[in-house]
Amino acid sequence: MAEEYKQALLNNDFHENCPGCKVERQKQFQRGIPIKQLVSIWIVVLCTALPISSLFPFLYFMIRDFHIAEKEEDIGFYAGYVGSSFMLGRALTSVFWGVVADRYGRKPVIILGTSAVVIFNTLFGLSVNFWMAICTRFLLGSLNGLLGPIKAFAVEIFRNEYQALGLSTVSTAWGIGLIIGPALGGFLAQPAEKYPAIFSQDSLFGRFPYFLPCLCISIFALVVTVFSFWLPETLHNHNIEGKSSEDKYDILEAASHGSEVKEKTEDIEGRKSTSKSLIRNWPLMSSIIVYCVFSLHDMAYTEIFSLWAVSPRKHGGLSYSTDDVGEVLAISGFGLLVYQLSLYPALEKICGAVMLARIGGVVTIPLLTCYPFLSMIYGLPLSILLNCASVIKNVLSVTIITGMFLLQNKAVDQDQRGAANGLAMTAMSLFKAVGPAGGGAIFSWAQKRQTASFLPGDHMVFFILNIVELIGVLMTFKPLLVQRQD
Repeated sequence: MAEEYKQALLNNDFHENCPGCKVERQKQFQRGIPIKQLVSIWIVVLCTALPISSLFPFLYFMIRDFHIAEKEEDIGFYAGYVGSSFMLGRALTSVFWGVVADRYGRKPVIILGTSAVVIFNTLFGLSVNFWMAICTRFLLGSLNGLLGPIKAFAVEIFRNEYQALGLSTVSTAWGIGLIIGPALGGFLAQPAEKYPAIFSQDSLFGRFPYFLPCLCISIFALVVTVFSFWLPETLHNHNIEGKSSEDKYDILEAASHGSEVKEKTEDIEGRKSTSKSLIRNWPLMSSIIVYCVFSLHDMAYTEIFSLWAVSPRKHGGLSYSTDDVGEVLAISGFGLLVYQLSLYPALEKICGAVMLARIGGVVTIPLLTCYPFLSMIYGLPLSILLNCASVIKNVLSVTIITGMFLLQNKAVDQDQRGAANGLAMTAMSLFKAVGPAGGGAIFSWAQKRQTASFLPGDHMVFFILNIVELIGVLMTFKPLLVQRQD
């Protein structure tokens, strides 16, 4: 009955000027894997993922060159605020962009988001002082709100049998962006120093040593922006028997999943109570809270790792260059991607998402405890041990975060997953905004206590990270974390 109703909508109530109707009709004629749509989603997500972490390999040196820190030990404090400004902007506007996408369409939000990368990522590379860097990163996060709409687009553009593939494309492209971003930042920063035969000190890239990686990402974003004008719009903009375009889409969704139209219509009537039911859904809220704690830890670790690696050995660091940091992060990202696509699904079936998250959290604690001792090692042994530790740490992190993400989606029905993911992203962004600022401040404070009797220097930094990780592990047990019982 549901399929018949859907066909009636497509054939008898088709609106020629409705972009959503056109997409629905085109989907009926799709045959085989929709490669073109998958590539479209992949490059858009890659565009928005690249600038998030590309700055971490060179952020320490950028803050140093701004001459805002009175002492070398204070660099981490200021670097934390630059790192957190992007996530703060995203946290404040992610719900707004979701509403805009539901009212005016996915395509405008996607184009605006990629355009924001072009403009503000370029300006960040041209930053001449600390406050310009803060403002450009904040505006980049505020105006780049396409991650939620692109997930909706990935579901709406495909037939039912390819919707899971569309969503997996989003997460895969995101992971690849977190690989390529730090690599670009590490290898292309300070080009006049690294490649003097190509870039002179008097050139634009000599005067703005961190502009080249930002420019490369912005050029790619410009190409994606132009390409995005040819993306189809998937939002319906007409009424069905007096219902809004948003409601029509929900009815189509219900039909495509074999639900009774009458039941779905009743769900639409009760739409106003959706947010209340989400807040009262303890399996959902508990998984979001745990997710936020681990996200706070991961973002603080990402900030601290880069600061620690490039800081001088006299302060307990590794005296790494931006090239060295970019290489480590790229190798870690590649290992993470391989694990995500191959090992994690099998392990999740065997152990379950919650047990894997607990194991990951417990193993992370002794691993991070070993990090400060790496500053006592030199040469090839240091490179091997650091890369191994970094790969393992990132694998453990993605194990935990993916497990919490699965719990969130299982905690709600399909018609609430969009709102649930929006709520989770807002909360997560707030915690990720605190992570770099707090991590940078702690790192700066710890570097001033190298001779302390209790946990000197960076030992204190990784000890505090372990405390946050331990809190997250304890929160995976009942009654703090509850799984939905079907």
